[in-house]
Amino acid sequence: MTTTHTILTEALEKDYPGSDGHTVHALTGIDLHIRGGEIYALLGPNGAGKTTTIGILTTLLLPTRGRAVVAGFDVVADPGEVRRRIGVTFQEVVLDKDLSGRQVLDFHSRLYGQPLAERQSRIRELAALVELTDVLDRKAETYSGGMKRRLELARGLMTHPQVLFLDEPTQGLDPHNRAGIWRYIRRLRDEHGITLLLTTHYMEEAEALADRVGIVDHGRLVVEGAPDALIRDMGADVIAVRGAGNVDAFTVRLQQEPYVAQVKHHLAETTDHTPGAPPSHQLQIGVDHGDRRLAALIGLASAADFHIQEVTVQRPGLGDVFLAHTGRALRD
Repeated sequence: MTTTHTILTEALEKDYPGSDGHTVHALTGIDLHIRGGEIYALLGPNGAGKTTTIGILTTLLLPTRGRAVVAGFDVVADPGEVRRRIGVTFQEVVLDKDLSGRQVLDFHSRLYGQPLAERQSRIRELAALVELTDVLDRKAETYSGGMKRRLELARGLMTHPQVLFLDEPTQGLDPHNRAGIWRYIRRLRDEHGITLLLTTHYMEEAEALADRVGIVDHGRLVVEGAPDALIRDMGADVIAVRGAGNVDAFTVRLQQEPYVAQVKHHLAETTDHTPGAPPSHQLQIGVDHGDRRLAALIGLASAADFHIQEVTVQRPGLGDVFLAHTGRALRD
């Protein structure tokens, strides 16, 4: 990988007028520094700001404040130059069902002014890459979901982009087709040096593909790093605790223990709807050995007057990192 920042945002903000007359802050200061030849996964709950960020980076939206640069060009000052250097696949499949796969690719290339010989050569090359050569002259409406996704990926690559934006590239695909898309994405980075920014709702996808991930919540970047490093920071094991009581005293006691790597606390959705019922709290406690430390943690909770309702021990994953920093599972 190079050290050049192919995607750069500084204090990026986006406001929308709300229906009640108040301003909606979709982005509240996003700073991204994505290197050339890197696969970067942007994660976040629905409404966190991922789609808005990609909309600005692909010149479909104008930022309210801040700056964004893609492939060396400012998205506001030089949107045409940015568009010449990027490819995009959208969350929803966008294909003309009456066109063949070959026509989909050919018409897209014509919009960019590619000459006939280059179009034909590129179509052959990309059809082979995404394994669609044998069906290229069939209408797109006859393609399976996985084939349509692969055709869209080929279309996004027709113009030799430096940067490829993939919005939920494997949404709705079965595990076999998803693994195929992963294989093509890795080849684009490894063999062609393309920079890829993707959004996904699949944690295993981000773990498998991304060199780095950024988690966005409420319009800001809350944590960023290599997946394995973020997971390692959680601790060797995660003890997830749900309960009610003096959560502050329990948290203080936990943080004083040398075997506790970190404690993340969020209000949990309550299961007791009795009027006046105490709020339910959720804690993720990173420890060195979950099974070995469980009895001690229960003792600490009791001493702090925190009443445990549910407890689980598990090896941490990227989903635990996401929950720890947003208080929500990705699909919430």
